[in-house]
Amino acid sequence: MTVRRSVVLGCGSYLPNRVLTNAELAGKVDTSDEWIVQRTGIHERRIAAPGETTGSMATQAARSALAHAHIDAQAIDLIVLATSTPDNTFPATAVAVQADLGITHGAAFDVQAVCSGFVYALATADALLKTGAFSRALVIGSETFSRLLDWTDRATCVLFGDGAGAVVLEAQELPGKREDRGVLTVRLRSDGRHKSKLYVDGGPSSTGTVGHLRMEGREVFRHAVAMITDVVDDAFKATGMTVADIDWFVPHQANKRIIDGSAHKLGIPPNKIVVTVDRHGNTSAASIPLALADAVADRRIKRGDLLLLEAMGGGFTWAAALLRW
Repeated sequence: MTVRRSVVLGCGSYLPNRVLTNAELAGKVDTSDEWIVQRTGIHERRIAAPGETTGSMATQAARSALAHAHIDAQAIDLIVLATSTPDNTFPATAVAVQADLGITHGAAFDVQAVCSGFVYALATADALLKTGAFSRALVIGSETFSRLLDWTDRATCVLFGDGAGAVVLEAQELPGKREDRGVLTVRLRSDGRHKSKLYVDGGPSSTGTVGHLRMEGREVFRHAVAMITDVVDDAFKATGMTVADIDWFVPHQANKRIIDGSAHKLGIPPNKIVVTVDRHGNTSAASIPLALADAVADRRIKRGDLLLLEAMGGGFTWAAALLRW
């Protein structure tokens, strides 16, 4: 008996040209390169140019993923785009990407789970592909977080950057074994009681403004490692896999200390961790697909490798996935 699985055919990314270094930030707010690196591991981040949007970056990442997969855009019948920084309140940014790619069939919509957004989008696309209603999906994470930041707040403006990443998924009938390629399990969590710890203080229904990102950094850090390891353990239980089976740990790139703390608690050695936070900063829903594309491009991630993805974001939301490349 076979099992319908969502298999990754290719991945791609897009980063704006503008690099914002810690030294530049130190000239604007009371901070220093040493302070930022010590607390976050971030050295630089990318900032979208005027006229560059979440949608335009998502389209670039999608085209890169399609080229890597050797798939024509017309073969795509589902687009799920994770973002907290859409081009418009509506329509969904995914629809703009669909139009830019020249696709006039299928469905396209956005998912909003902040930094966990890409894993939520992956879970959504996987579930829809398994129904048989769709055949191939683009799952995209794209963010212009620089436009939500209070550039006078040194605690938050140093953390975030802009960018986009994407994967192409195809539904395939596979034997249903541990060695199957594709999405093996996705586990999702949320707890709205923690909203005040990480949120944006605006919105069309509440203030009629975009607002700025606000964060209680110590509280986020305090919850992060425990929440991440809990949902990862659940993913292991669902599949019968263990840490020993993992080839690569591809976490949300929020903070190097959170990544290291989670890996240590899970028992994952440093040489199995994909880290891009030093160069990208926290790109929210874009961070995992950006890290995937980075590790695929330099041939660290190879076909057949078992990947552990995890993320935590405002809400709080948190999630984990096991995926065989």
